[in-house]
Amino acid sequence: METSLIILGLFIIFILMVLFSSVKILMEYERAVVLRLGRFAGVRGPGLILLIPFIETMKRVNTQLMVMDVPSQDIITKDNISVKVNAVVYFKVISPDKAVLVVENVGEAISLISQTTLRSIVGQFELDDLLSSREKINKEIQSIIDTQTDSWGVKISSVELKHIDLPVEMQKAMSRQAESERERRAKVILAEGEYQAAEKLAEASRIIGENPVTLQLRYLQTLSEITSKDNNKSTIIPIPIDLIKSVLGK
Repeated sequence: METSLIILGLFIIFILMVLFSSVKILMEYERAVVLRLGRFAGVRGPGLILLIPFIETMKRVNTQLMVMDVPSQDIITKDNISVKVNAVVYFKVISPDKAVLVVENVGEAISLISQTTLRSIVGQFELDDLLSSREKINKEIQSIIDTQTDSWGVKISSVELKHIDLPVEMQKAMSRQAESERERRAKVILAEGEYQAAEKLAEASRIIGENPVTLQLRYLQTLSEITSKDNNKSTIIPIPIDLIKSVLGK
């Protein structure tokens, strides 16, 4: 009798375990790719799903937008400069069945195709273009990867170059180049200022030459400014002969 009860209890526990393992709860962003006796039986979820014990199996697939770091790659640019470049890939699974049935490990596959594409595309650009045309390079890499992963049920949302590490010698050379460029711009601005000042002085000289009385008015204005600054000091003021002649003539 006791043996029968133990066997019955074990059987009930086994049934409960089987039923429990057959009940799955999927989050809103998850989908279940169900296989029945090894054959594709559909995509289920989200929410509560039931599997036929011992006959159906499933694999969870995350359909959220995911981020993947592409490891740093040693690349030779078009102008034969060695750089290290890494990137970030944003992707989303849009067909869970393809992501499971077509490729063995979709994450690893995306990482490998991203590395090879990054080396291939960056190697086609010179260093200056690589530093100044990141947006163009990002879109080109994204387009190529997206074409490859379309059959895997994956959509590449964007690709961003993260870091571009240059050799120390190249960094020093670029720093010297930037400093020389700043000095050149400063000299150009100074020269332009002097040129404009010379133009104004030439114009003022022409006006004074045509109207000598303007020089006398300017002198009187300057005299007024000097005498109004400090009344406690004696100031020696030179008087132009032309001004005296004009007064005496009158």
